[in-house]
Amino acid sequence: MTTMLTEEYYGVLTEPTTLTIERLLPGPVERIWSYLTDGELRRQWLAAGAMEQMVGAPVEFVWRNDELTDPPGARPEGFGDEHRMTCEVLAIDAPHMLAISWGSTGGVTFTLTEKGDEVLLTIVHSRVEDPSVLLNVSAGWHSHVDVLEAKLRGTTPVPHWDNFAQLRSVYAERLFG
Repeated sequence: MTTMLTEEYYGVLTEPTTLTIERLLPGPVERIWSYLTDGELRRQWLAAGAMEQMVGAPVEFVWRNDELTDPPGARPEGFGDEHRMTCEVLAIDAPHMLAISWGSTGGVTFTLTEKGDEVLLTIVHSRVEDPSVLLNVSAGWHSHVDVLEAKLRGTTPVPHWDNFAQLRSVYAERLFG
């Protein structure tokens, strides 16, 4: 098991309420795209839920974070075994860009840029105004992308909840000092 805590792996605030996180993943771009848009593949690293690839289509995300890694790690207090959220596809340009609404925030945009045999995944989560939500979003995206990268590289991801808790502490210091 490896943990990805090198500097370039951390998300950064590109605006006071916008988190941007980038990760170079093994391609091809169509493979990464399928992990964003296919509910069964997305379930392996983020959340299940069917998604029609068209603007205006609803997407129900179903998180079952205890199922992401074996073992799952210790679930933090206040987190249930399942969380659901209905979103909407706001923009799509397959296989390079997907923008979706995201609860009470401004939404999330995934951009895939080919870099030789690898693909740069850029996630921009905008208008996250509540600092506690921003902290969970930052650690959450980072820990979920860690699971995705491990699966794509054929390695064993660290226990998701333990990674999330560690990253939450690190992001608290990085974002709020």
